[in-house]
Amino acid sequence: MSTGPEISQRDLRMRSKEIMDAVERGQTYTVTRDGRGIGELIPIREPRRFVSREAFARSSSRAPKVDLEAFRRDLDAAADPMFDDPYAR
Repeated sequence: MSTGPEISQRDLRMRSKEIMDAVERGQTYTVTRDGRGIGELIPIREPRRFVSREAFARSSSRAPKVDLEAFRRDLDAAADPMFDDPYAR
């Protein structure tokens, strides 16, 4: 479960605006019922629309190396050898 503060189901119902405002600001909560955790309220992560060249280079440098010949053999083995071009006339 989350490391955020615990709130009861009743608190969530009674203080929903206050709690949702806090979630919107980044706060995470664990919702409890009868003293045991039943769920989490977490902020939605905004999708990243742009990745800088530096960030891409950093993440790519940790990616495993690809053996291009083995990759090609795998593709050839998976592709249907009788594939017909649907646009051929």
